[in-house]
Amino acid sequence: MAETQKHPASGPRPAPVTTGERVPTVVVDDVHITYTVHGARTGRGSATSALSQLASRRAAPGARKVHAVKGVSFAAYKGEAIGLIGSNGSGKSTLLKAIAGLLPPTRGHVHTQGQPSLLGVNAALMGDLTGERNVVLGGLAMGMTREQIRERYDEIVEFSGINEKGDFITLPMRTYSSGMGARLRFSIAAAKSHDVLLIDEALSTGDAKFQRRSKDRIKELRAEAGTVFLVSHSNKSITETCDRVLWLEAGTLRMDGPAEEVVAAYAAHTGKK
Repeated sequence: MAETQKHPASGPRPAPVTTGERVPTVVVDDVHITYTVHGARTGRGSATSALSQLASRRAAPGARKVHAVKGVSFAAYKGEAIGLIGSNGSGKSTLLKAIAGLLPPTRGHVHTQGQPSLLGVNAALMGDLTGERNVVLGGLAMGMTREQIRERYDEIVEFSGINEKGDFITLPMRTYSSGMGARLRFSIAAAKSHDVLLIDEALSTGDAKFQRRSKDRIKELRAEAGTVFLVSHSNKSITETCDRVLWLEAGTLRMDGPAEEVVAAYAAHTGKK
């Protein structure tokens, strides 16, 4: 594997070796992610108390460690669409951030081929700017040139559907609904090919027409030799979009296999279809 990104917990580690015709794009090797959650502090004298604790290097009251991902290992390959399912707090979004290089593992390693793009982060949009301006800035953040953005601008706006009920693309993003913002983010991200595209709940926004367009575009991205990861609470979206599913529960990888098989096991476990 020609490794261009590596997110180790500490120290160098050799990149995995490619075997056969399957080309790995992501290798997650025994990854653990732990972070600290600080409780809110209120009341008179709290600033003085905080300064005293900082000076004495004592842990703040209410702070607790969260072991969000626990020893997860898997390899993803070019052309795969992989769904991540699990209950709230199971570690799905945390794992995506680690793959994107935004959250370093506490232990273990993440190897990636090319630059992963996490939808909604790489295409970060600004509320006070118009949708039109955000398309340009979002496209640049995704690694597109200005010429490429100009060539694909109309396609991006049309795909998002935000102008179907008015000229919203000329209005500030803060006037958009959350669904409109999510659709524009997906449209910007989907305007270019990606080595690895990470999508967190984007397909739950918009009407059925937009969801169909989104699923079709994901198929095209896979055909362009990319790898797509999709986090969703919709089992239907997962089975329609993905051919492989990772089931995370309490930070551990409970099951990894064909989409319909894993989703069926998850549905039986939770009682939800």
